Amino acid sequence: MERRLSAIMAADVVGYARLIRADEEGTIAALKALRADLIDPKLSQHNGRIVKLVGDGMLAEFPSVVDAVRAAVESQQAVAGHNADLPEDLRIAFRVGINLGDVVIDGDDIHGDGVNVAARLEALAEPGGVCISGSVHEQVRDRIDLPFQDLGEREVKNINRPVRVWQWVADGLEMGRSANADHAEPLPLPDKPSIAVLPFDNMSGDPEQEYFADGMAEDIIAALSRLPWFFVIARNSSFAFKGQAVDVRQLARELGVQYVLEGSVRKAGDRVRITAQLIDARNDRHLWAERYDRDLTDIFAVQDEITEKIVGAVAPEFLAAEMHRARNKDQQSLDAWDLYMRARWYRNRLDRESNVEAQQLLQKAIDLDPRGDLALGDLALSHMQGMFWGWSDSRPRSLAAAAENAERALVLNDNNVAARLAMATVDMFNRKYEDGIRRAGKAVELAPNSAEAYSWYASALTFACEWEKAIPALQKAIRLSPRDPLNATCYAVMSVATFLAARYEECIEWCERNLQEHPNAPPGVHRPMAAAYAMLDKMDEAKAAIEQLQRRIPSVTIDATREHLPIKNEDDMERLLGALRKAGLPE
Repeated sequence: MERRLSAIMAADVVGYARLIRADEEGTIAALKALRADLIDPKLSQHNGRIVKLVGDGMLAEFPSVVDAVRAAVESQQAVAGHNADLPEDLRIAFRVGINLGDVVIDGDDIHGDGVNVAARLEALAEPGGVCISGSVHEQVRDRIDLPFQDLGEREVKNINRPVRVWQWVADGLEMGRSANADHAEPLPLPDKPSIAVLPFDNMSGDPEQEYFADGMAEDIIAALSRLPWFFVIARNSSFAFKGQAVDVRQLARELGVQYVLEGSVRKAGDRVRITAQLIDARNDRHLWAERYDRDLTDIFAVQDEITEKIVGAVAPEFLAAEMHRARNKDQQSLDAWDLYMRARWYRNRLDRESNVEAQQLLQKAIDLDPRGDLALGDLALSHMQGMFWGWSDSRPRSLAAAAENAERALVLNDNNVAARLAMATVDMFNRKYEDGIRRAGKAVELAPNSAEAYSWYASALTFACEWEKAIPALQKAIRLSPRDPLNATCYAVMSVATFLAARYEECIEWCERNLQEHPNAPPGVHRPMAAAYAMLDKMDEAKAAIEQLQRRIPSVTIDATREHLPIKNEDDMERLLGALRKAGLPE
């Protein structure tokens, strides 16, 4: 074995997928001819030699980094010129990575850190482009007049430190891409927003951790599949890309999806770092990214926790992107899904006018697609939301509308989460507490990572005076979606639950937090605040809260409160009403 410092060029072929499926032998022959005619002469001209052929790729060694970069760039330019005269399905493109580092020559094999980094750089390069490491760039930046773009530090697979990456893109890049991504016929997008979860990269250098990385992605796929808004690519399809350098745009076209979730796992000792990022692949933009550091005291508990956090974070980001897209779409081209997404945006605003607008949009979506159970379920829930916040002009009419639309949704899809939550709330207002809790609990089973499901489930528990279960459910809802505008509902229910639990100081804290974080929060938030202050004999604060309540709801009374809050336990209801009387609320 021999160890030495060398410039290593790693090159691999991309962009001939259609040709290889049609004629594998012809492709291999074309690749050999291309390498012999265009690439090998460039390597020899710049003192390089091929030291290893691996499938469609190769490793070449150079005595100087300047020679390596010149050979790579000239080779890519020659290939781009060659492709210009060929039809798309006959073009072959290369990615190239170059690194300067220690290599070990072992007979016919070559390995070492220098080789590993070169291979990872090649995977980061654009088809027709060249990526070089920071050490290579330091050597060539004043000696070669070529434009390199700084891509910053990147974490790459099986390398324990970030690698500084610089990129050069050939003038013929678009010719190199055209056979690969830009003009290939994409699969049509589903009628729901669609996502593929890629297998997480194992960055630990420990093959035994592969199962943990795979398990993360599998659990996320399973969890997302249970949310009704997603079309989720099955595990076997997304895992077909395992171990490959993936162009997410091309992957999105091949799988027919809008969004891609990718991530990595790095284990060191008893600690693990997990990263994840959500990408709008069709528009080539990042929507969300997060990093999680944990102790591996229980590897399966960590896997479950991170899955919950990632899904809880991705779902609202995913829906927010869809709502933004629908709101910016031309009015004349809105389809049922666009109307549904616009309606969700209005429903999240938590005011009377927006709730009415949401109902009108949802009805238009139903008119366009009478079998659209998602719109029916959300319409039912918006009627209950309007009644819960005091926006409804007629409680019987709202209850009837919610029940009618929820039942229609459940006929079409018995697993419609919103419809089950709406029916659960109808049950609670009809004093059918056990039925309501059962229905809401089933909704949580169907969507265990949905903050909204936990929020409405907690509402049912609160009205049933099961506050010891309601409070943890509300905490779970907030933890699943900490930036959700619908958290105003969570905070409001939490204030009622903590009042029923006689945790008056805590009740006031939740009311104040609601008003601080959601200045336009519905006015009913002042009701438990006034009652809690009265129970603590802080009468000035209690009366001030009543004044705020009456300013925003002039018709509010003790009788209206009794009707508005279907609290099961009469003693608890009288405790609340007695506190409001003490604070000055009229009968």
